[in-house]
Amino acid sequence: MENIFDLTTEQLRVIANSLQAKIEDGLKKDGTEILDIPTHISPKKDIGDGKVLTLDWGGTNFRAAIVEFKDGKPSIIEVKKKPLSSKEVAGFKGDDLLNAMASLICELDSLDESVTQIGYCFSYPAASRLNGDAILLRWSKGIEIWDMIETPVGETLMKYLNNYKNIRTQFTNIKVINDTVACLFAGLSETGFDTYMGLIVGTGTNMASLMPLDKIEKLNSKEEGVIPINLESGNFKPPHLTIVDRLVDAMSNNQGLQLFEKAISGGYLGEIFKTVFLDKKIKYDFDGGDLANLINNPVGKPEDQVNVAQWIYDRSAKLVAASLAGLAQVLVAQDPSIQKICLAADGSVFWGKDKNNETYYKNLVATTLETLLPQGVTITIINEMQDPNLIGSAISALS
Repeated sequence: MENIFDLTTEQLRVIANSLQAKIEDGLKKDGTEILDIPTHISPKKDIGDGKVLTLDWGGTNFRAAIVEFKDGKPSIIEVKKKPLSSKEVAGFKGDDLLNAMASLICELDSLDESVTQIGYCFSYPAASRLNGDAILLRWSKGIEIWDMIETPVGETLMKYLNNYKNIRTQFTNIKVINDTVACLFAGLSETGFDTYMGLIVGTGTNMASLMPLDKIEKLNSKEEGVIPINLESGNFKPPHLTIVDRLVDAMSNNQGLQLFEKAISGGYLGEIFKTVFLDKKIKYDFDGGDLANLINNPVGKPEDQVNVAQWIYDRSAKLVAASLAGLAQVLVAQDPSIQKICLAADGSVFWGKDKNNETYYKNLVATTLETLLPQGVTITIINEMQDPNLIGSAISALS
């Protein structure tokens, strides 16, 4: 079989340049392909003691945790979780979702009246408000709860919790951030870098970075300093996709949107594979985990299926590298002195292990980046962090 998923270095450079242009377009005006959503929360460096309720919903599970700060250092003292994927929330209205979340939060034994702040890592397209809340713009990852679109994510949840019969406290403030911004916040403890990026490659995908306020033209700000920009890069429409990608998109519930996400994320890698083998008996719920398992355990499996699985997986990593290179080009264009970039990454696909227990995907991203980055620029991928979504959102609550 011909590897239709193969991408040359030149094609990857074209993809990087395309993303750079679209990021820069999104910094000038709203409503573009790459939204470049400013997050109006600057991470606080000096955080006092206290406990925070932190929430994390990213496509598969909803997690509620209590994070405690002592001498400015966070520790997670309790976590509860429940599945809340597109399967579990099918047919939900807004109140159904809020009730499911509230019932889990009530299970936290360490939630008491001293906990009044909420940090919420909400990994769907949302516009940050000046008060730290966010407005849901649209759903992704197969979620369809239409009555919540264009409503405040945090305010709506906090009001529901404060009227929920079994909540043992009254909340006074909630901050809503994206998972990539949470990665940024959690990764800022790494020193010696010129700037920072956040990346998610799991069920879905997205990127974020710190950018100078005066380079975000649509804000028309005269202030100095940097703020996080949530790119919503999953909506990128990269060149050099295949007819298979078009078919996957045509069969999705959000046609024409999230094309980059559909080419690289765990929520869609299985769909790409099944589309290639439409004439074969592949189980209907074959997903990204099954794809990785096929690659890692090829003995006795059809050779053509193992090869295609590897091609899809490799292309995903190379596309991620191209997108990081495109973002790096934006940052260097804004500030030519930038050379050392720190990347904090999260997600089951990015940190997946191969049959040799090596982080094959992450390593392929790193080696591909070496051929794509501007001369003199490096991206250092820091070690996998423990629960960056929970730690980052806890920091946001107190910032």
